[in-house]
Amino acid sequence: MASRAEPSGPSARGGGGAGLLPPLLVLFAAAALIPRGDGQNLVTEDVTVVEGEVATISCRVKNSDDSVIQLLNPNRQTIYFRDFRPLKDSRFQLVNFSNSELRVSLTNVSISDEGRYFCQLYTDPPQEIYTTITVLVPPRNLVIDIQKEIAVEGEEIELNCTAMASRPATTIRWFKGNKELTGKSEVEQWSDMYTVTSQLFLKVGREDDGVPVICLVDHPAVKDLQTQRYLEVMYKPQVRVSQNYPVQGLTREGEPLELTCAAFGKPQPTDMRWLRVDDEMPQHVVVSGSNLLISNLNKTDNGTYRCEASNAVGKSHADYMLFVYDTTATTEPAVHGFTQLPNSAEELDYGDLSDSRAGEEGSIRTVDHAVVGGVVAVVVFAMLCLLIILGRYFARHKGTYFTHEAKGADDAADADTAIINAEGGQNNSEEKKEYFI
Repeated sequence: MASRAEPSGPSARGGGGAGLLPPLLVLFAAAALIPRGDGQNLVTEDVTVVEGEVATISCRVKNSDDSVIQLLNPNRQTIYFRDFRPLKDSRFQLVNFSNSELRVSLTNVSISDEGRYFCQLYTDPPQEIYTTITVLVPPRNLVIDIQKEIAVEGEEIELNCTAMASRPATTIRWFKGNKELTGKSEVEQWSDMYTVTSQLFLKVGREDDGVPVICLVDHPAVKDLQTQRYLEVMYKPQVRVSQNYPVQGLTREGEPLELTCAAFGKPQPTDMRWLRVDDEMPQHVVVSGSNLLISNLNKTDNGTYRCEASNAVGKSHADYMLFVYDTTATTEPAVHGFTQLPNSAEELDYGDLSDSRAGEEGSIRTVDHAVVGGVVAVVVFAMLCLLIILGRYFARHKGTYFTHEAKGADDAADADTAIINAEGGQNNSEEKKEYFI
């Protein structure tokens, strides 16, 4: 809490006490010099108020001795002397008066009311303390300006949000839906007021159509002040082909096939047509608006059928790859299903290609079977080669083994004689040799 010595008296107040009794002029003159220091007996608080609302000023005495309390405005004109109001401004009203407090309200506060208000206590020596009224002014207008009211997907648009005539300067925040964005702000000061403009650059896509862009203001004088604009984005058609019949299973010879093309865009596609890629459309194919019908399938109908749709922004298409099977076919199709191809890399996403998975998965399954069969064939061939090699190896090492250990034993009458007759006997056993034939 700040306090300071201020001069007082009729000359300093600029005639504000003209309506007082003459004895009071003596009291004013006695307060010509009012000291400041730690011994102050007066207490007050600063006041912050929003323009147009009510400010309350309180001058309180900690240790009352029945001294006179008065309140002065920034021009040092007396607002209240005790419970008497000499200033002819009806916006000041007495809220409470006692020996220990003088409380005054000021209604319909304006910028001109901002400044220091003085509480004076006529003691010996006199005392004075001031309170400061700060007036907050909320923004007068909050406006979003969009460079292009209608944008095309992929474009970068400029948005400007302006908060005019506020005090202090506002802080502007941007949101797209629930996501906060970053803008660039500039502040202009006019007298005591501030105008803030925030600039935002935003690249829009088809998902932004109908999404609100919100300009929100942070200011101490107001809460939840915001304005918003809804984005309007035009984009190319999104095309999808669906198979009505057969609902599931193979497309066999002699059976019908019915396809439906659906396209969504902004603006709504006005031109939609069927064609056969890299070939002419068979004469027996019936096209009716978005539907394509082949009443009796045959092998010559194999190919890719395309549905194209266009609007003012551009053109898109989706493909259906047809493979006609024999009437007895029961396996899953190798090439059969939907494919939606983007016109540019920016349009490539998982949703656009979702229908193509049926044909791709069938092709993958066929490739898997071929790979497995190849691996099995290689393994069988390797095993046969191994068996042949082992057979030749054992055949080459099959034979009769002869040794000289039993030489001379053929003519022996019994085993003992054979041992005795063996060449060299046991004494020459170290000379025995073994031969491998």
